[in-house]
Amino acid sequence: MNAKPLWRALRPMICGAALLAVLAAWPASPQAQGFAGLGSAAEGFALPEPRALSFPEDHGAHPAFRIEWWYLTANLSDAEGTDYGVQWTLFRSAIAPERGSSWRSPQLWLGHAAITTPQEHFPMERFARDATGQADVVADPFSAWIDEWQMTAPEGSPGISALTLRAGAERAAYDLTLTADGPLIAHGEAGYSIKSEGGQASHYYSQPFYTVSGTLHLPDRSVDVTGQAWLDREWSSQPLEGDQTGWDWVSLHLSGGHKVMAARVRDGAGSYTFGTWITADGSARALTDTDITLTPQETHTVAERTLPTTWRVELPAEGVDVTIEAVNRDAWMALSVPYWEGPVTVTGSHDGRGYLEMTGY
Repeated sequence: MNAKPLWRALRPMICGAALLAVLAAWPASPQAQGFAGLGSAAEGFALPEPRALSFPEDHGAHPAFRIEWWYLTANLSDAEGTDYGVQWTLFRSAIAPERGSSWRSPQLWLGHAAITTPQEHFPMERFARDATGQADVVADPFSAWIDEWQMTAPEGSPGISALTLRAGAERAAYDLTLTADGPLIAHGEAGYSIKSEGGQASHYYSQPFYTVSGTLHLPDRSVDVTGQAWLDREWSSQPLEGDQTGWDWVSLHLSGGHKVMAARVRDGAGSYTFGTWITADGSARALTDTDITLTPQETHTVAERTLPTTWRVELPAEGVDVTIEAVNRDAWMALSVPYWEGPVTVTGSHDGRGYLEMTGY
C-alpha cells in the first residue's frame, strides 16, 4: 500500500492523540490552573527572565519553554470599503522541554486560522507532530508552517520585515503579502512582559506595522483586499497564575498612526491590566493598570456564552477614549480550545481598526 495516502488518513488521529497527551499531562482541574492549563506548574521547563531580545534567533522556536505562538491578525477592506478580518496562528506546546524523533518528540504543533466578514466567520484548525516535517519554524531565513499553511519571508528579505501568508480549508482561504514600515516593538521591560501580581511573565514582542494586500477566497466569491496587520510573538512556560481564568486582549491601529496593545487577565477577584502605547514613529511606552482601562460595554451571546463584544478603552495621558465594536459579534472560534476573536472598529477620540480576543468565557 502506498505510504502517503495511509499517512494522510491516519494523521488527524495521530495528531489528535498527541494533543490529548499534552492536555492529559496538565492538571485535571483547569480552573485551578489558569486558562487552558497555562497556570500549571512548569517544573523542568525554562522560565522567562529579563534579557535583551536577540534577532533573528528569537523569531524561531524556543523548545526549552512549554508554550509559544506566532500570532498574526489583519484588518482588511475591499474596494467597496467592507471590513474583513484574518487570523493566522501557530502554537508550539510541549509536555517536556526537549525535541526528539517524530514518534517520541514531546512537542506538538497546533495551527489556527480564520476569516471574518460582517456576516460570516470561518474558523480553521490543524494539528501536527514535531520532527515529521509537518510543522516547524526556522528563524533565518524566516519560515513558519503547518502543513500547507505558511508564513514565510521572501528570499533575501531580512527577518520578518516582509512575509507571504497562506491558509485555508474547504470553504475559505487566503493569500496575503505583508511589508513592515516600522520597527519591532518589545513589550514590558525590553520584551519581558509581566502577566500577574505574582510575577508570571513571558517574552513578548510584536511587529504592528505591516501593510497588507492579497485575496480572500470565500464560498461564493474571491475578494481583493488591502489593510494593516499585527504579528505577536510570545513564549513562556507558566504565563498565568493558577486562578487566572482568561484574558481580554486588543490591538488597535488608531488614526494618526498610533497603536495600542492592551490586555486584562481575569481572576476571581478582578483583573491584571497591562499594555503598550506605540507612536507613529515606532517609539513605545509600557502601560500599567493606572495608565489604561478596558471596560466592557454591550454583551452578546454566542455558543451559549455571554461576553462583551463592545468595549471602552481609555488612555488619558495620550488623549485616547475610544469605543471598539465587533465587526461580527458571532466570531466564535469553535476549535479544540474555544475562544472569541475577530476584527473591531474604533470610534471616539480616534478612529481606527483593530482586533479583539477573549478567552475563558
